Amino acid sequence: MPTLLERLFGKKTETKVEPPVAKVSEEAAKARREQLEKDRLAAEEAVKKAAEAEKQRLVAVEAQKKAAAEAAAALDKMTSQEAIEAKEKAAAAASKREYVAASGDSLSRIAKELLGDAKRWPEIYEANKALIGDNPNLIHPGQKLIIP
Repeated sequence: MPTLLERLFGKKTETKVEPPVAKVSEEAAKARREQLEKDRLAAEEAVKKAAEAEKQRLVAVEAQKKAAAEAAAALDKMTSQEAIEAKEKAAAAASKREYVAASGDSLSRIAKELLGDAKRWPEIYEANKALIGDNPNLIHPGQKLIIP
Protein backbone atom coordinates (compact mmCIF):
# COMPACT_ATOMS: atom_id res chain seq x y z
CA MET A 1 0.00 0.00 0.00
CA PRO A 2 1.27 3.45 -0.76
CA THR A 3 2.61 5.57 1.98
CA LEU A 4 1.12 8.83 3.01
CA LEU A 5 3.80 10.76 1.27
CA GLU A 6 3.29 8.78 -1.87
CA ARG A 7 -0.40 9.44 -1.65
CA LEU A 8 0.08 13.17 -1.18
CA PHE A 9 2.84 13.73 -3.65
CA GLY A 10 2.38 10.75 -5.84
CA LYS A 11 4.71 7.92 -6.49
CA LYS A 12 8.07 8.84 -7.77
CA THR A 13 8.53 6.71 -10.74
CA GLU A 14 10.14 7.43 -13.94
CA THR A 15 7.57 7.29 -16.63
CA LYS A 16 8.31 7.92 -20.18
CA VAL A 17 6.03 10.48 -21.64
CA GLU A 18 5.91 10.52 -25.41
CA PRO A 19 6.31 13.98 -26.61
CA PRO A 20 3.42 15.23 -28.74
CA VAL A 21 6.00 16.11 -31.40
CA ALA A 22 5.72 12.70 -33.00
CA LYS A 23 1.99 13.07 -33.46
CA VAL A 24 2.41 16.59 -34.87
CA SER A 25 5.11 15.37 -37.24
CA GLU A 26 2.83 12.66 -38.60
CA GLU A 27 0.04 15.15 -39.19
CA ALA A 28 2.43 17.61 -40.85
CA ALA A 29 3.79 14.89 -43.12
CA LYS A 30 0.28 13.83 -44.08
CA ALA A 31 -0.71 17.43 -44.84
CA ARG A 32 2.47 17.89 -46.89
CA ARG A 33 1.77 14.71 -48.89
CA GLU A 34 -1.76 15.90 -49.60
CA GLN A 35 -0.47 19.32 -50.69
CA LEU A 36 2.13 17.73 -52.95
CA GLU A 37 -0.53 15.52 -54.53
CA LYS A 38 -2.74 18.57 -55.17
CA ASP A 39 0.23 20.42 -56.69
CA ARG A 40 1.06 17.42 -58.89
CA LEU A 41 -2.53 17.17 -60.16
CA ALA A 42 -2.64 20.93 -60.81
CA ALA A 43 0.64 20.71 -62.73
CA GLU A 44 -0.66 17.80 -64.83
CA GLU A 45 -3.82 19.78 -65.60
CA ALA A 46 -1.75 22.81 -66.60
CA VAL A 47 0.37 20.64 -68.91
CA LYS A 48 -2.79 19.23 -70.53
CA LYS A 49 -4.21 22.70 -71.04
CA ALA A 50 -0.93 23.94 -72.51
CA ALA A 51 -0.78 20.95 -74.89
CA GLU A 52 -4.36 21.57 -76.02
CA ALA A 53 -3.65 25.27 -76.53
CA GLU A 54 -0.57 24.38 -78.60
CA LYS A 55 -2.64 21.96 -80.71
CA GLN A 56 -5.22 24.67 -81.36
CA ARG A 57 -2.49 27.16 -82.25
CA LEU A 58 -0.94 24.69 -84.71
CA VAL A 59 -4.34 24.00 -86.27
CA ALA A 60 -4.89 27.74 -86.67
CA VAL A 61 -1.43 28.19 -88.21
CA GLU A 62 -2.09 25.32 -90.65
CA ALA A 63 -5.45 26.85 -91.56
CA GLN A 64 -3.76 30.19 -92.22
CA LYS A 65 -1.10 28.52 -94.36
CA LYS A 66 -3.77 26.64 -96.31
CA ALA A 67 -5.81 29.80 -96.84
CA ALA A 68 -2.70 31.67 -97.99
CA ALA A 69 -1.80 28.86 -100.40
CA GLU A 70 -5.34 28.81 -101.79
CA ALA A 71 -5.30 32.59 -102.19
CA ALA A 72 -1.93 32.42 -103.94
CA ALA A 73 -3.16 29.65 -106.21
CA ALA A 74 -6.29 31.64 -107.03
CA LEU A 75 -4.14 34.68 -107.73
CA ASP A 76 -1.82 32.62 -109.92
CA LYS A 77 -4.80 31.11 -111.71
CA MET A 78 -6.37 34.51 -112.16
CA THR A 79 -3.09 35.91 -113.35
CA SER A 80 -2.68 32.96 -115.70
CA GLN A 81 -6.22 33.42 -116.97
CA GLU A 82 -5.58 37.12 -117.51
CA ALA A 83 -2.35 36.27 -119.28
CA ILE A 84 -4.18 33.79 -121.50
CA GLU A 85 -6.84 36.38 -122.30
CA ALA A 86 -4.19 38.98 -123.07
CA LYS A 87 -2.40 36.53 -125.37
CA GLU A 88 -5.67 35.70 -127.11
CA LYS A 89 -6.45 39.38 -127.59
CA ALA A 90 -2.96 40.02 -128.92
CA ALA A 91 -3.23 37.04 -131.26
CA ALA A 92 -6.68 38.18 -132.38
CA ALA A 93 -5.43 41.70 -132.97
CA ALA A 94 -2.44 40.38 -134.92
CA SER A 95 -4.59 38.04 -136.97
CA LYS A 96 -7.23 40.66 -137.78
CA ARG A 97 -7.11 41.70 -141.36
CA GLU A 98 -8.91 44.40 -143.22
CA TYR A 99 -11.01 43.78 -146.28
CA VAL A 100 -12.43 46.49 -148.49
CA ALA A 101 -15.94 45.56 -149.57
CA ALA A 102 -16.61 45.52 -153.29
CA SER A 103 -19.85 45.76 -155.23
CA GLY A 104 -21.86 42.54 -154.93
CA ASP A 105 -20.04 41.31 -151.78
CA SER A 106 -21.90 39.66 -148.94
CA LEU A 107 -20.67 38.66 -145.51
CA SER A 108 -21.10 34.96 -146.32
CA ARG A 109 -19.06 35.28 -149.54
CA ILE A 110 -16.31 37.18 -147.69
CA ALA A 111 -16.35 34.55 -144.91
CA LYS A 112 -16.05 31.74 -147.47
CA GLU A 113 -13.12 33.43 -149.25
CA LEU A 114 -11.16 34.59 -146.20
CA LEU A 115 -12.20 32.21 -143.41
CA GLY A 116 -12.90 29.11 -145.48
CA ASP A 117 -16.50 28.69 -144.36
CA ALA A 118 -19.53 30.76 -145.40
CA LYS A 119 -21.26 29.89 -142.12
CA ARG A 120 -18.71 31.99 -140.22
CA TRP A 121 -20.22 35.25 -141.51
CA PRO A 122 -21.60 36.16 -138.01
CA GLU A 123 -18.01 36.50 -136.79
CA ILE A 124 -17.36 39.17 -139.41
CA TYR A 125 -20.67 40.83 -138.59
CA GLU A 126 -19.95 40.93 -134.82
CA ALA A 127 -16.50 42.41 -135.44
CA ASN A 128 -17.97 45.12 -137.70
CA LYS A 129 -21.42 45.66 -136.18
CA ALA A 130 -20.76 49.32 -135.45
CA LEU A 131 -19.78 49.91 -139.09
CA ILE A 132 -22.45 47.76 -140.77
CA GLY A 133 -25.39 48.60 -138.51
CA ASP A 134 -28.40 46.44 -137.64
CA ASN A 135 -28.81 44.82 -141.09
CA PRO A 136 -26.01 42.33 -141.87
CA ASN A 137 -27.22 42.04 -145.47
CA LEU A 138 -26.47 45.67 -146.18
CA ILE A 139 -22.79 46.35 -146.75
CA HIS A 140 -21.55 49.09 -149.02
CA PRO A 141 -18.62 49.04 -151.47
CA GLY A 142 -15.55 50.70 -150.01
CA GLN A 143 -16.32 49.77 -146.38
CA LYS A 144 -13.21 48.55 -144.58
CA LEU A 145 -14.25 45.41 -142.74
CA ILE A 146 -12.16 43.79 -140.03
CA ILE A 147 -11.77 40.07 -140.57
CA PRO A 148 -11.27 38.23 -137.27
